[in-house]
Amino acid sequence: MELLEDIKAAKDVIQALLKAKKTFRMYPENNPMYTKTVEDAYVKFRNFFDYRDELTLKIKQNEIFCDSEQIYHNPQKEDNLALFFFKDGLREIAFKKGFSLKELEEFLKILTVDYDREVSDDDVVTLLWERDFQNIRYIVDEAFLTEEEDYEDKAVKEVKDKAPEADELIKAYTDAFKEESVKDISIVPLTEKDLHTLVKELEKDTYDSKVQKLIEILYRMLSYAESPGDYEDVVHFLNDAIEFSIRHGDLETAIGIMKRTKDILDVPSVSANVKKYLNLVLSFPGSDTVIKFLGELLDSGTGIEEKVFDEYVKFLDRNAIQPFITILGELKTIPARKNVINALISLGKKDVQSLAKGLYDSRWYVVRNIIYILGKIGDKKAVDYLLKTVNHSDIRVRKEVIKALGELGTSGVLQTLKECLDDPEVQIRTSAARALGNIGSAAAKSIILQRVSDASFMRNDFSEKKEFYEVLSRWKDSDVVEFLMKTLKKMSFFRRAINDENRACAAYCLGLMGNKDALPMLYKARDSKNKLLREHAYNAIKRIEHGQ
Repeated sequence: MELLEDIKAAKDVIQALLKAKKTFRMYPENNPMYTKTVEDAYVKFRNFFDYRDELTLKIKQNEIFCDSEQIYHNPQKEDNLALFFFKDGLREIAFKKGFSLKELEEFLKILTVDYDREVSDDDVVTLLWERDFQNIRYIVDEAFLTEEEDYEDKAVKEVKDKAPEADELIKAYTDAFKEESVKDISIVPLTEKDLHTLVKELEKDTYDSKVQKLIEILYRMLSYAESPGDYEDVVHFLNDAIEFSIRHGDLETAIGIMKRTKDILDVPSVSANVKKYLNLVLSFPGSDTVIKFLGELLDSGTGIEEKVFDEYVKFLDRNAIQPFITILGELKTIPARKNVINALISLGKKDVQSLAKGLYDSRWYVVRNIIYILGKIGDKKAVDYLLKTVNHSDIRVRKEVIKALGELGTSGVLQTLKECLDDPEVQIRTSAARALGNIGSAAAKSIILQRVSDASFMRNDFSEKKEFYEVLSRWKDSDVVEFLMKTLKKMSFFRRAINDENRACAAYCLGLMGNKDALPMLYKARDSKNKLLREHAYNAIKRIEHGQ
């Protein structure tokens, strides 16, 4: 899921930082590997900023979080990035969208300097302060900075000395079963915290008992109801019970009401008039009011079990689609958005047309989520709606819709994807190429072959050309192989560098395809004077011969 793509991008950033820490210790600044590491890490940051304007990392001792999602965990002391920040008091680091390549390089230097302890009087916080980064902000535990060097041992000792009496109570209870005889019993007094916990449990028991009794009474009233007014009153009370339960984080009770109502509706002897009123009970949990409360509940981090939420959604009808779309653009937390997206995938199968209305939302991130949901549903009818968003003003939406069109894979999308290959944005062009590769039809292959054969294509950046050739490797038929072999052996006196780039792409593609017939030609290309062609030919040979 679109877990979520911004979280995946955040994890990629963390991995890039870990890689950079190691590389910076191994290579000097004038080494190409040093430069490449900085550039690769910068790409990861830019990928994240495609989704959000700020990357905020919350630091724990052994974990790093983005929002409420854990994106890094390392229980070891060695090479622990979380501990590296945490031990110097950093509790949050945020990188803004304007984060520059130079700022990234300076930040990576700080990671390495402190890690190697080359400057004994400095720490991460001091070095960050000295650099005065414009696009990095951080939060430091000020109390932590005043601690002595042995703060860790003291903290542990203090925690043990002040262990809650509740822990002592549990220990005493456990030890009692281990002793054969107990001469003296030490009674540990309950703390205020213990009493508060007991009161909450008692209140919960009382709440559950009262609500269940009330629901039982309402259904008995239903069995004795005679007039429309009686039915209306019972329905009103049952709806109030559903709303009350959800506002108090009790989805199980709401599910129980819906299940019991549905069971009554399934009884043949129940009159059509009664069923008309009971259907109002089933539609209420998907109303704007209830879904809004449900969104607040999901955002609160109460910890709703996924299987309970899924069961709740199963009872909802298509009337819940629009309310879910509304709160999708308002939710603050990633787990909440994930739950709503899953709900819309389930509900959208019942009414693709209602779901597609979300494509006209003014918020780009809502539109992108709806596109993602339609792609996951996989209903071919969604294509007509998706095609209308290909020219959306936000590039992130356009990338998502191109990906969805490739997943749906109908012949009707080919012309649109072909037109996207002429887009001024390289990200759109490569996304369209990947979508055509995902479709995998002969017509899609023809479009890619035509594109890479075009003279204008040769002037594109090598990285873009390489992506197109990678897509081409999905077809292993004779005409693709013939084209690649012809490209690989083509010699050119003019524009030799560009021609060698194309030859390198062909070698790369043949390697991906594992074509052994290409080995003699690859051996020859491996001896080329052009470094790029030489390296790609070597890697292709290695992949074919060793299956790497």
